[in-house]
Amino acid sequence: MDLVATLQSELETLRSRMKELESENAKLSAQLSNCSCQETKEKGNGSVLKNGVLEGHGKKKNKLRDLGYGAMMHHSKRYVALKVMYFGLRFYGFASEAQMDPTVEGEIFKALERTRLIFGDKKELQYSRCGRTDKGVSSVGQVIALFLRSNHRESRGDNKYPGENSIEESCGEIDYVRVLNQVLPNDIRIMGWSPIPVGFSARFSCLSRVYKYFFWQGNLNITAMQTAAEKFLGEYDFRNFCKMDADNVHNYQRHIISFEILPFNESDKADQLMIMKIKGSAFLWHQVRCMVAVLFLIGQGLESPNVIDLLLDIERTPRKPQFPMAPEIPLVLQSCEFEGLKFICSSDTKQALNEHLERECRSYKLQSAIFHEALLNSSCIEIDNNISSNYTKKKGASHIPLLSRPTERKFFWIFYLFSFI
Repeated sequence: MDLVATLQSELETLRSRMKELESENAKLSAQLSNCSCQETKEKGNGSVLKNGVLEGHGKKKNKLRDLGYGAMMHHSKRYVALKVMYFGLRFYGFASEAQMDPTVEGEIFKALERTRLIFGDKKELQYSRCGRTDKGVSSVGQVIALFLRSNHRESRGDNKYPGENSIEESCGEIDYVRVLNQVLPNDIRIMGWSPIPVGFSARFSCLSRVYKYFFWQGNLNITAMQTAAEKFLGEYDFRNFCKMDADNVHNYQRHIISFEILPFNESDKADQLMIMKIKGSAFLWHQVRCMVAVLFLIGQGLESPNVIDLLLDIERTPRKPQFPMAPEIPLVLQSCEFEGLKFICSSDTKQALNEHLERECRSYKLQSAIFHEALLNSSCIEIDNNISSNYTKKKGASHIPLLSRPTERKFFWIFYLFSFI
């Protein structure tokens, strides 16, 4: 416990120092925002910055003028929410902070810069995102918020929601959806936009998120899985159903509103495509994939539905057993719910968006048809048992019950203690 006390003391010292630095930063930002200097001499070459355009010697003058920075800095702007769809297969997640390319966010900001809808960094744009989906995860309802260039004469940071005054808010405005979709890659699309008030946060203003996980029924016991899934309903500590993010998360309480397991369509095929639909106020890192992984074990008859109760009981199971997560590709962020938020776009843009999505659907159906044709054609291949093969089918490893498995590293145990101090 001496080690815990020492670490706690150091943590409090760091938190205190962070508050001091944040206070100093706020003061400096306030001073900078009040600065009304119109001319700034650049050291070394006698150049002068006038009204956002560099004048003087050298190539920088033409470069900045060509980029249009002067006009952009004085252009009116408005605070906007964008609804985003993306197919996550080729992306290293949504967020661009991981220094891995490509990311969905990185592609969106390239499009925003190319169309000159933004000027300034993410902090100046008051940028926020609702969900931080991982590598390979898709979305049809991601939401981001930021300041964008506007056709309205006055900058609008006091927007009303579109349901209150939609005609006035959108009249004569830039068609953000059309402009961005013209330059975005085929696997990313803006679905709609909405004016939003200052103080809105795509992350913290969100009331709930809905995820869907697609899977084939096969021999899974869906009834047992649904019985187990209902045990997640309510507010619990989900530290045994997530990847620990000890640097950023200190509260593992999350509220699951609904958890359904449904057929994707009503076909009578033996191998039915199914979905798990999970609605919650917020989710931890990899929480959905960890919950799905345990439900798959229950569906295979390898675990009892009661294992959910034991894993949610932190006193009886204080450390997470080691188990692989469910694959990321079938996971989709379906929607993010906000109070009063209604996304809009022009009728022509909506038609173009639907036509694009239909073309993408047909393209992937063609690829599926080709693999299906190969599967049918493989039946023509004869088996010759005289051909020697060194391949030996591996014997399936026997299942080790979750509660008998090794648990996560001791490093996480220290942070578990901190959460109760």
